[in-house]
Amino acid sequence: MSENTPTPSSARPPKQSRTGLKSTGTRKAASKSNRSRAREFALQALYQHLVGGNDAHAIDAFTRDLAGFHKADSVHYDALLHGCIANAAEMDALITPLLDRKMAEISPIEHATMWIGVYEFQNCLDVPWRVVLNECIELAKEFGGTDGHKYVNAVLNGLAPKLRAVEVAADKAPGTGAA
Repeated sequence: MSENTPTPSSARPPKQSRTGLKSTGTRKAASKSNRSRAREFALQALYQHLVGGNDAHAIDAFTRDLAGFHKADSVHYDALLHGCIANAAEMDALITPLLDRKMAEISPIEHATMWIGVYEFQNCLDVPWRVVLNECIELAKEFGGTDGHKYVNAVLNGLAPKLRAVEVAADKAPGTGAA
């Protein structure tokens, strides 16, 4: 064989680096925090609520039996599940003006992801607004449609200045190093 002839070993795709990301760009399970896992379980539970109209307590009991739930922050999961369902109408009222279509046309995954974002913007002030935004984009990438994360990003980015006005203004002020 000549030097330029590909050998079987050179035909293999390069090994993926161990960055904690899958080839799709989403995080590997081992690199997720307890809160990230709580958001994932809450998203699945909220999906059941949106699609099936299931009762929050029945959804909660089912979700807690899923594999890996023990690795999630159950307190955060509880707050997200019950808080989003209890405040659904108020959150939809905030989200709807930023939509380019009717709420009924929004994917249940993107809808639930936006609920999580709005709930955290309003009630989880210990989580920086950019973290809320990023976590919701990651949820939409992993569980939603092809470009659903872009839609979630646009809506939540539009709500952040309203729901976290002081924090967003300080973060975007000249000289803070933020874009």
